[in-house]
Amino acid sequence: MSGSGGPLVVDWLAIAVNTISVLLAAWFVFSAFRKQPMNLPHIIGLGVLEVALVAQLVTAIVLLAGGDRPAELAVFISYLVSIVLIPPAAALWGLIERGKWGTGVIAAACLVIPAMMVRLQDLWAVGVG
Repeated sequence: MSGSGGPLVVDWLAIAVNTISVLLAAWFVFSAFRKQPMNLPHIIGLGVLEVALVAQLVTAIVLLAGGDRPAELAVFISYLVSIVLIPPAAALWGLIERGKWGTGVIAAACLVIPAMMVRLQDLWAVGVG
């Protein structure tokens, strides 16, 4: 996500979100193979990811308020809002499904986030860059 309002801030934040998400996905896959249900350290990890995603959301809102606009604003906003909802939804699923599949679903959710972040970056770059 680069734009005239602060490309370095948003780019490094997107990299941080992707890195956290992929590392969490690997951890959740490992936990699933060990048949370990979601526990407090997992929830804390998802919380860290959520904080990074909320920071991304706030940054994007600030850039939008500053006048920067992606080409497809509605699609951009829908991705931006949806991506923030993934970790809480995954955590809820993990709490409900206490077997290995709960952590497996969370791993899959963590892998969806980087794909959505790339799409957000593409949408932003087309409209602003």
